[in-house]
Amino acid sequence: MGGVSIRHYKTFQGREWCVVKLVLLSGGSGKRLWPMSNDVRSKQFLRILPRPDGEGLESMLQRVWRQIGQAGLAADDVFVCASKPQVEVIRAQIGEIDVIEEPTRRDTFAAIALSTLYLVDERGMDPDEPVVVCPVDHFVDDHYFQEIQNLGPILLREGAEMALMGVWPTEPTSKFGYIVPEAPADGDCFRVKRFVEKPERAVAEELIRQGALWNCGVFCFQPRTIVRILRDRGLPSTYAEARSGFDQFPKRSFDYEVVEKLSSIVAHPYRGTWSDLGTWSSLAEQMESEAVGRAILSQCEDTHVVNELGLPVVALGLKRAIVVATPDGILAADKDMAAGLKDVVAPLDNRPMYEERRWGRYRVIDYQLLDDETEVLTKCVELLPGRNLSYHRHKWREEIWTIIEGEGEIVVDDRWQRVAAGDIVRAPQGVWHAIRTETGMQFIEVQRGRGLVEEDIERKYLTWEELAAVLPGIPR
Repeated sequence: MGGVSIRHYKTFQGREWCVVKLVLLSGGSGKRLWPMSNDVRSKQFLRILPRPDGEGLESMLQRVWRQIGQAGLAADDVFVCASKPQVEVIRAQIGEIDVIEEPTRRDTFAAIALSTLYLVDERGMDPDEPVVVCPVDHFVDDHYFQEIQNLGPILLREGAEMALMGVWPTEPTSKFGYIVPEAPADGDCFRVKRFVEKPERAVAEELIRQGALWNCGVFCFQPRTIVRILRDRGLPSTYAEARSGFDQFPKRSFDYEVVEKLSSIVAHPYRGTWSDLGTWSSLAEQMESEAVGRAILSQCEDTHVVNELGLPVVALGLKRAIVVATPDGILAADKDMAAGLKDVVAPLDNRPMYEERRWGRYRVIDYQLLDDETEVLTKCVELLPGRNLSYHRHKWREEIWTIIEGEGEIVVDDRWQRVAAGDIVRAPQGVWHAIRTETGMQFIEVQRGRGLVEEDIERKYLTWEELAAVLPGIPR
């Protein structure tokens, strides 16, 4: 073990596993799978993959979380590093996991540095114990997360600065980077000679003959290695410094800033399914049905439709096409050309029209700018059973809520009342208000004002229990 003592081992499925901390990187700008994804709902949050039990659909995040549990990793050893807008949807989909929140998006070097410092300073992790970092949005076999647990022992046994997991290539493609070995793999790992980023097909063929692996962005290291690099470069080397000085980190990848500059790296081969599902074409291959939502396909070939709108979508005589209709927009594309979608939609800068939150979800159904410059935004809001919206107020807008399904209770300006389908409630500009349901509820929210942005909110009490404790008129 190279003189380093690992404190935690456990037995799972008849094998002894080294317990490592696992950090899942949740990035993504939401452009490659537009219009279903956006800056808040990146591809890992799209509920479009079939569940193994056949009971509905799940997202890539939910699939990964299920696989992690099946691999024997404890929930308190797993963390997600994400930007602030993603925190709500992460907890809505997989529960109250520990989220390491990035102050801003600055690529994987800053994210991994921040996560490492968090584990050491905030969670008391031994700087000599291995930590594994991997993307949250990859489509993999169940044994992938068992293979990841091999990396800690390999790192320590080989005395390396970094252990990577690479994928055995299935084709000579230029879509991925390659990990090139010093010599063919002997046992469960090999020493890394160099990296080649997205080579031409002929070069990729030669690299595969040399035993090269696809680089799938899985890193294992001891935290002290990263802390040393940060100190040597004069970058923040404590979690508090990293939070306050996050913009000091270069906006570059961890591969470029760290991995490619190390002299002692080993790689562990992974044999199995691996895809980043980064295009509509690759995502459609994993869909159980040719249609999600209200859709009719007639005389179509290799065509998929995803529809989140209430209106029906009809596809007639299409070949190798993808049609996606959501509140954010409508896409109709040839599957092969959809790979270049990110560049086409780059100029679009619309606000997200659909979001998941811990309390439920909402969909924007209409927006108008009136002649007097008043903005009117209409949402359909679903509040999940047992959930509530915080006791809050808005500086620039009023809200009118029309209950369309379910029942619950509402507080406006410290006054409590029961509400049910058909009731209408008005919360004037600057007035505190909250709503709660035990059984579930849908309501239409109409916002009127100037400068209708999600940031226009001031919260006083997040939970209904806090509110009930200070307002005696609320039944308990």
